[in-house]
Amino acid sequence: MQNTSFDNESDYSDDSDFVSAPETENCICLTVPPKLAGGRLDAVLAKLLPDYSRSRLTSWIREGAVIVNDKPSQPKDKMIGGEHIRVSIRPSAEYSAFAPEPMALDIVYEDDTVIVVNKPAGLVVHPAAGNWTGTLLNGLLAHCPELSQIPRAGIVHRLDKETSGLMVVAKTLPAQNSLVQQLQERTVKRIYRAVANGIVPFDGKIETQIGRDPHNRLKMAVVKFGGKPAVTHVKVLERYLAHSYIECSLETGRTHQIRVHMREANHPLAADPVYGNLRHPCSEPVKEAVKSLGARQALHAYRLSFVHPESGETVSFEAPIPNDIYHLLSVLRLEAGLDSSLDNEEEWQDKLGADDDDDWNEDDYDVEVVYVRE
Repeated sequence: MQNTSFDNESDYSDDSDFVSAPETENCICLTVPPKLAGGRLDAVLAKLLPDYSRSRLTSWIREGAVIVNDKPSQPKDKMIGGEHIRVSIRPSAEYSAFAPEPMALDIVYEDDTVIVVNKPAGLVVHPAAGNWTGTLLNGLLAHCPELSQIPRAGIVHRLDKETSGLMVVAKTLPAQNSLVQQLQERTVKRIYRAVANGIVPFDGKIETQIGRDPHNRLKMAVVKFGGKPAVTHVKVLERYLAHSYIECSLETGRTHQIRVHMREANHPLAADPVYGNLRHPCSEPVKEAVKSLGARQALHAYRLSFVHPESGETVSFEAPIPNDIYHLLSVLRLEAGLDSSLDNEEEWQDKLGADDDDDWNEDDYDVEVVYVRE
């Protein structure tokens, strides 16, 4: 049997053995050299077109973008040498993903160094499988073209698709480095507002390890071993008949951290389609208000504080509770017999006394422990 191993580049490095000439801007024509005879089509192409991964070339073959002797072929087809191959180059999803797309952005603050944006629920932050377009990154590139020169368009942290609220974006490399360092040192303050199922009994700290759910790799979970430390501080703002309005301060930033922690504390977030209890017992009006949230959990990144990379001063921003969560809170307050005459979130802050940063002094964090994984 003929040797079909082509690990040695000298096996096919003689330019006289094959022809490679672009027919058009998006098409390449090749002739298989005799030295590659016996190899699979996908392996041969990987040798002839080293700038493209074998997996990408294989997908092009299956999509009919690779024609051998004027006929479509399969990745496993063996080459005998001398075949004429025409490859239609298709831009990768990753490549096309980093394109500007004009969209309405709720810019809370912007200067020459940073952008603070209030992300709506339903908007993906960064392109990935299944969401290569229409992301916050695409919108940021349209809003500020110079972000194309910054890795990840200046994005230094994320929010889940169905979580709304504040994010900071760096407009320069020094600003990005500063913000990343602040995140690593846990000096960026991120405070979330949420509606949780049940009556959360007291303020406190949830401290666990979070990793991939061993039973479902698409989810995160509290794990005993192999996870990353995660700490969430929880404060109860109001209690209703079967729900609680809470504020969560992140000490760490793990994937789905608040959602996983509140589930572990037996108080999952209202309407959470992944970690929640969609059958949580409550009245019909409340069920309808929860249902009106759609696919999103009742979680909002309410306050964001960080040291400005240029001025060195601590800056803080707030984003009002969005209308869908506000509607749910109004229904809960009315049902619980609480003051329903408050017209907006700002009035609630005055009533609750929850708008004071001093409430989050670290000395008060360990008064009670909601849940601790030993």
